[in-house]
Amino acid sequence: MLDKVEGILARYEAIERELMQVGDDYQRATELAKERAELEDLVEIGRQYKSVLARLVEARGLVHGADPELAELAQAEIDELEPKVAPLEAQIKTLLLPRDPRDARNVIMEIRAGTGGDEAGLFAADLLRMYLRYAERRGWKTEILSMSETGVGGVKEAIVEIKGKGAFSQLKFESGVHRVQRVPETESQGRIHTSTATVAVLAEVDEVEIDIPDRDIEIEIYKSAGAGGQNVQKNATAVRIRHLPSGLVVACQDERSQLQNRLRAMSILRARLYEIAEEKRRSEMDAARRSQVGSGERSEKIRTYNYPQSRVTDHRIGVSSFNLPAVMDGDIAQFIDELLASDEAERLAAAGFQN
Repeated sequence: MLDKVEGILARYEAIERELMQVGDDYQRATELAKERAELEDLVEIGRQYKSVLARLVEARGLVHGADPELAELAQAEIDELEPKVAPLEAQIKTLLLPRDPRDARNVIMEIRAGTGGDEAGLFAADLLRMYLRYAERRGWKTEILSMSETGVGGVKEAIVEIKGKGAFSQLKFESGVHRVQRVPETESQGRIHTSTATVAVLAEVDEVEIDIPDRDIEIEIYKSAGAGGQNVQKNATAVRIRHLPSGLVVACQDERSQLQNRLRAMSILRARLYEIAEEKRRSEMDAARRSQVGSGERSEKIRTYNYPQSRVTDHRIGVSSFNLPAVMDGDIAQFIDELLASDEAERLAAAGFQN
């Protein structure tokens, strides 16, 4: 561990020296400044770790000396310093793990009704509200980019943009099939129904990161069928974009202008293509990794919302909450924190670090 810390400190010092000599090469200066910023937390903890170890070596050298009073002081310092070593090493291990390049990005979240008919659409609407409330609690900005509703107040599909610090890092494990067990309002016999909705969390990407040549897309303009006033109803403002190489189709109709709908549709398309590229990269590293959403069948679930028992269970980490109303009102931090901790533990194990 100390060797790794020494190497990082040496690299940090080399960056600082080069920054002082870089001159007018602004591109190189930007690259160096970014690398330095990425190392700062690790350098700070590394220096603390190195200092603690050095003080321990010195104190241990004095504890068996001829001066009893000095030996007593040295032992007291050892007793103070030794408990600090393991926590510092744990922090260093975590900071040494490769970072997900998407973590700092904003989010495009797609929520779709799965199996279960109207009840699935109602559940999808509940999930949408849950995530909007969670974003509100975090102080993030949200905007619904596209939404297709059912006739009973449910949601067939909703696409929402979530902007804020750490949005993707916090929400990325929400991708998957969510299952609800409850008695629908239309159920006269009081029987519990099981329905599903799927959630996909995509990282928002810039235009320069995903280049989509004009020849690779087919654009269709049509009249909106949704709400939006006379302008939307009478004019052809809705946009449907088909990405020919992949077959992906994105449609947006909620904005009043054709240009706005096209920009939104392209943003969603870029996010989906970026996720496909990321999934391919991750699959090459881990062949067992599954796709985010799956088919939406009841057997493929990451979380169950059981209304009769007021219980929400995340099946990946075995964590349950027995306050379902609070969860549906956006109090999902318990699950997110546990998922992040579990992922970190798995990555530490894969990197060969022992807990």
